[in-house]
Amino acid sequence: MKIAVMFHLLGAVVWIGGMFFAYLCLRPSTSGLEPPQRLVLWAATLRRFFLWVWAAVALILGSGFYMVARIAELGRMPLYVHLMLYIGVVMTLIFAYVFFSSFATLKRAVAAQDWKTGGAALNQIRVAVAVNLALGLLNIVVATAGAT
Repeated sequence: MKIAVMFHLLGAVVWIGGMFFAYLCLRPSTSGLEPPQRLVLWAATLRRFFLWVWAAVALILGSGFYMVARIAELGRMPLYVHLMLYIGVVMTLIFAYVFFSSFATLKRAVAAQDWKTGGAALNQIRVAVAVNLALGLLNIVVATAGAT
């Protein structure tokens, strides 16, 4: 179980930490760039980051479902475990939407130098990341408060 917890935490640190950095550090730093520079930078950055997010999602879901199965064997699952599971699944669905829809649109727009469409796609990603970051931080609170 300790190894599952370790993988779970590693995945969460990569995903939530990456969103925190992107939203609160990188985003404000790129606001002064012209749209072509800003969108090219974001497309390249997100391409790399999303590879890590897929790995993090695999670690989090794999270890999470393993731990849920182990807890279920012992009897009743605590409410905080249910909450973590539901929040994590919602976060994963939001990420999948961003990756397959908004990010795909951003990549196509950058390749076509369609800065207006790219800007709209990046704004959709920004909103989704804000929601997922809030959910991720909430999940950390649920996990730590519930486990005590």
